[in-house]
Amino acid sequence: MRRFDGSVAVVTGAGQGIGAAVARALAGEGAAIVVAARRAEPIEKVAAEIRDAGGKAWAVQCDVTDAASVHSLVQAAARRAGVVNILVNNAGAAHSAPLAKTTLEDWNRLLAVNATGTFLCTQAFMPAMVMRKQGSIVNVASVAGLAGARYIAAYAAAKHAVIGLTRSVAAELEGTGVTCNAVCPGFVDTEMTKQSVARVAQKTRKQADEALTAMLASAGQKRLITPDEVAQAVVRLCDPKGTRPNGKAVTITG
Repeated sequence: MRRFDGSVAVVTGAGQGIGAAVARALAGEGAAIVVAARRAEPIEKVAAEIRDAGGKAWAVQCDVTDAASVHSLVQAAARRAGVVNILVNNAGAAHSAPLAKTTLEDWNRLLAVNATGTFLCTQAFMPAMVMRKQGSIVNVASVAGLAGARYIAAYAAAKHAVIGLTRSVAAELEGTGVTCNAVCPGFVDTEMTKQSVARVAQKTRKQADEALTAMLASAGQKRLITPDEVAQAVVRLCDPKGTRPNGKAVTITG
């Protein structure tokens, strides 16, 4: 028996990077996966890869910042996969700029995708888990959610909100059989990080490798974390056969 045989997991932001790695890791341990994101093509590809490997997966488009879209995701997941007992809130967005140059649009967008999206999905999927007294919610935050840094005020504020939400939800869930935790990776080898490196290189007039080295040094990292490393941390926090913590923010810094 694999760890998640008979389980159904919803993973948001699962078309690439961390989300795709989490979807594959959970599927590899037997979970049926609902792969969710705004764009259809990437999630269809991830779902097809899981099915080709012998797993069960469905792609469902969802904008996590829109309550109606999240409600449709809940319905689609139940209709296609069945009872959802794992929710991984991975959908996110990043941005870097000095505070003075951070626009209200940037601020609102980062809070909407990172914090409001996590809130809406948790609120939508949690009640059924509590009713059955079994489930795991994992929020993908960031080390930026634990400590601020230069030029990421909006991003850090949004991820701090995710950590606060995680801990508050965990307090409500105490004793219900449902847990809520967060993973807080540093810089991960994803398209989002590549975009950040490109922005820093452009603004500082450095080569991309020099910009990356500076970014890693600022976070106290020696290397980029792989998406699979984050995925394995998520798997551990969902493991029904292990001793799952509740309300923890697990850092992953490589």
